[in-house]
Amino acid sequence: MQTNLAGGHLLRAGAQGPILLGSRCRQCGEYYFPIADNCTRCSASEFESCEIGREGRLWSWTIQSFLPKAPYNSGETEVDFQPYGVGYVEMPCGVKVESRLTVADPQQLRIGMPMELTLVRYGRNAAGEPLHTFAFAPLAAEGDA
Repeated sequence: MQTNLAGGHLLRAGAQGPILLGSRCRQCGEYYFPIADNCTRCSASEFESCEIGREGRLWSWTIQSFLPKAPYNSGETEVDFQPYGVGYVEMPCGVKVESRLTVADPQQLRIGMPMELTLVRYGRNAAGEPLHTFAFAPLAAEGDA
């Protein structure tokens, strides 16, 4: 099954699920997501592609409670809009990734909680086919079921 991704250049399929792709400065080692052309740390312009990963820790979050203005294009209206979580997830390399969260209940979110990359339905393309984008979900701890 092929999945239509919004921003498909940002990830690849891995054995355990999607993996974020980024870049790393060859001069100073700074990581970037999404992929960068110039290093804001040392001003170098030589980068290598790298995997940022698929697990991190919730660094900050909020709940998007109203339909965002254009260019947001999920196909929803103010009537059928569903609030969603938005947060920054700090990856093991230190880069913080802004992302949708699969949880919109403030009682289920806490700073520092482990998160795992997943895909969520976002909207539809011009042909009416569903689009998916990446999001982070709370990582179930061992023993949770």
